[in-house]
Amino acid sequence: MLPRKRAAEGEEVVDGDSKIDSGTTSSGCDTGSVVKKLRIEGSVSATSTDKVSSEVPISGDGVDLGSSSNGKGSATEKTLTDMAFDDGNPHDIDEDLHSRQLAVYGRETMRRLFASNVLVSGMQGLGAEIAKNLILAGVKSVTLHDEGSVELWDLSSNFIFTENDIGKNRALASVQKLQELNNAVLVTALSTKLTIEQLSDFQAVVFTDSNLDDAIAFNDFCHNHQPPIAFIKTEVRGLFGNIFCDFGPEFTVLDVDGEEPHTGIIASISNDNPALVSCVDDERLEFQDGDLVVFSEVKGMTELNDGKPRKVRNTRPFSFTLEEDTTNFGMYERGGIVTQVKQPKVLNFKPLREAIKDPGDFLLSDFAKFDRPPLLHLAFLALDKFVAGQGRLPFPGSEEDAQKLISLARDLNETQGAGKLDDINPKLLQHFSFGARAVLNPMAAMFGGIVGQEVVKACSGKFHPLFQFFYFDSVESLPTEPLEPSDFRPLNTRYDAQISVFGAKLQKKLEDAKVFLVGSGALGCEFLKNLALMGVSCGKEGKLTVTDDDVIEKSNLSRQFLFRDWNIGQAKSTVAASAALSINPNLHVEALQNRVGPETENVFDDAFWENLTAVVNALDNVNARLYVDQRCLYYQKPLLESGTLGAKCNTQMVIPHLSENYGASRDPPEKQAPMCTVHSFPHNIDHCLTWARSEFEGLLEKTPAEVNAYLSNPSEYASAMRNAGDAQARDNLERVLECLSEDRCETFQDCIKWARLRFEDYFANRVKQLIYTFPEDAATSNGAPFWSAPKRFPHPLQFSEADPSHLHFIMAGSILRAETFGIPVPDWVQNPKKLAEAVNKVIVPDFQPKKDAKIVTDEKATTLSTASIDDAAVINELLSKLEHCRKNLSPGFRMKPIQFEKVNFLSEKCLQTLLNHLNLEKHLIV
Repeated sequence: MLPRKRAAEGEEVVDGDSKIDSGTTSSGCDTGSVVKKLRIEGSVSATSTDKVSSEVPISGDGVDLGSSSNGKGSATEKTLTDMAFDDGNPHDIDEDLHSRQLAVYGRETMRRLFASNVLVSGMQGLGAEIAKNLILAGVKSVTLHDEGSVELWDLSSNFIFTENDIGKNRALASVQKLQELNNAVLVTALSTKLTIEQLSDFQAVVFTDSNLDDAIAFNDFCHNHQPPIAFIKTEVRGLFGNIFCDFGPEFTVLDVDGEEPHTGIIASISNDNPALVSCVDDERLEFQDGDLVVFSEVKGMTELNDGKPRKVRNTRPFSFTLEEDTTNFGMYERGGIVTQVKQPKVLNFKPLREAIKDPGDFLLSDFAKFDRPPLLHLAFLALDKFVAGQGRLPFPGSEEDAQKLISLARDLNETQGAGKLDDINPKLLQHFSFGARAVLNPMAAMFGGIVGQEVVKACSGKFHPLFQFFYFDSVESLPTEPLEPSDFRPLNTRYDAQISVFGAKLQKKLEDAKVFLVGSGALGCEFLKNLALMGVSCGKEGKLTVTDDDVIEKSNLSRQFLFRDWNIGQAKSTVAASAALSINPNLHVEALQNRVGPETENVFDDAFWENLTAVVNALDNVNARLYVDQRCLYYQKPLLESGTLGAKCNTQMVIPHLSENYGASRDPPEKQAPMCTVHSFPHNIDHCLTWARSEFEGLLEKTPAEVNAYLSNPSEYASAMRNAGDAQARDNLERVLECLSEDRCETFQDCIKWARLRFEDYFANRVKQLIYTFPEDAATSNGAPFWSAPKRFPHPLQFSEADPSHLHFIMAGSILRAETFGIPVPDWVQNPKKLAEAVNKVIVPDFQPKKDAKIVTDEKATTLSTASIDDAAVINELLSKLEHCRKNLSPGFRMKPIQFEKVNFLSEKCLQTLLNHLNLEKHLIV
């Protein structure tokens, strides 16, 4: 079911057109450049209807919100996709939507997450960020709680509210807009006082604006509840923030780091006590002392293949000792894999009332502030006492309130006993007091991301949680020049919270800034939201330019929160800019759809770069980052660089003449596996990944592109091939000819035939030829066993229509092949019975190994192609055959190359099947 589009109070006004400019590229060639430009003016806002009841559910009309968005019920016949990845559990995950999360968390973690009910109490900026992240992640339900009303002050940090929401209850005003993020999550609002008993309805509760006494009472209930309820208390006060986590007296972390178990290929095992195990030296071992490991495929010393976990000691890059007496074991012969056994970890959380007095070790975020967490712990305790005594937070810039807070902190410090601090740093506490009332958007976004991830950990048991206190400050962000108390006074604007921390002068600079945002994907959406809330480029002199040449896809919706499913297929930058305008109608934004690179230097020219105040990168590839970095270096512009990879991230602030630029340091190049290893002798998952990606691109992208290059200009293409006259040109022609002759598909049955024969070639015939040329007892020229570590003896696969992974390969492969030839895909292709019937019609010829087959074993070889003295003659013959094939094609025939990055769900699954079920299986890689 698609979520309903919210009613707009204003009207979106789009004014602009495509301009065609003439310019000169960096290579000096005159060319026409299409400048895709869209100016967006106006605003998009939404109403929040007044609710009668205090709890308001927004859900689909008669649709089970726990099911996938396609609305199919459990009675629907299983498709082949279901069967291929069936693990006996209900299939309730929309894999098109959550493909990235599945790759990071895994299916079981996602299922636990989807069954979790979460409470978020306090819907100021921090609460809104946490709720947004949890709804996008796909928990079962999120209940929003807040007894207060929206104030103008809230608009500095909360992307949900508009000026029309001022005076409404925060929770009620948030429901509709948050529900749009994910219709499979039930979002409700609670606007009355929260009782302890209500917490039993949730698996995790988060409090963002609770006093210490209430938090202790709530936490005691959660800690002692059976099963325990994960409790998180978090606050953002100006440039300071904290998090406290309590997941119960005995919380089990099922997977500490989320990484795949480390493995090693065994080279030798001694008959000693303890035994010394050596591994091949092509990859360093990642084991640590105390790890448990299991052995498999060991020849000779077969006693180790019993699956029993064994502890390792004295770990080194390529060896370790085993706490096992192997003196009476069989003599090691060859082979074997050692695999880490990941162990669950039990954490004993203390309740808040105990942890406050004995916080233990703090999680450090800045080693330059090693002594800061204990001081901030004291500061937040003093702030709670200040609020309890005054009934309010300190006024911005009030020296009197600051002194009261410092006095409370000093008194508390005297009661700390052994934990007493030598210096309570009054200047830092003054900054803390001045900004205590403000919830700043950057701080809310940062802490919202951290807390959202902690909730995921609590609900799923994956990744080590925060244990238990985390404190952070960013006082270095304050202006360096001294400010008068009047600078912090509110101006009755939406930026008052920000002004209370940074002053009005800095706010004016932000509003007049000219910023270039490159990319509007997951990071780009967050940056746009943050910039709009902060008022960046919202002044008369300000301008925000955002560019992205990509369009919105369904898989983007689970993390790129400015997009909705009715935006699928639209330009990312245009939609994101329009959504940012709905957050702050004062934003001056221009959306472009141009790639940033040498080819668009007539668009992003000298005048453009020189006029900028700052640049923000939100890119997904290194080459583009390096290009923007070089532009910023040349024009002396500050650059904010960042990136994400699963649950990991990085950020870098590049300031001219002060910090290192992005391209100044490079990661060492990754070690490339030899071609012969990748194609014939893989021994780890990376080799299989490289091979599968290469095959995918060769069959579905490069060869169709070569076909189109030939058909577009046959004579010019033929001349180029003759002039090249090498093995590469010959290989290209052979692939093109094969694609247009024996492998040419005209019907979908032809595509099924192609996929079935491809399966036989990949996973049976090639292996049969390999083990015929190099049998299991083969020896090298010096008499050593050929199949010694790291080589692994392969086994051909026998196709079986009863094996879902085999049939799924045929399905996905035939669909992809049909797409390249423009052949319609029938609906029955996902029906396993009908597909099996079609596959059975394919006649698979018997395979006879060749006695003179040449298989490359030289690790220094860079190509599998072999040159011959008659390449030129072969090329001429191939071109003659191609010309004959071309005459049999329909006029205007072209193929459709498929880029891996742009493939749909089935294409991704095709590659996964290649990796996880087939190539791994034939080489027994685990």
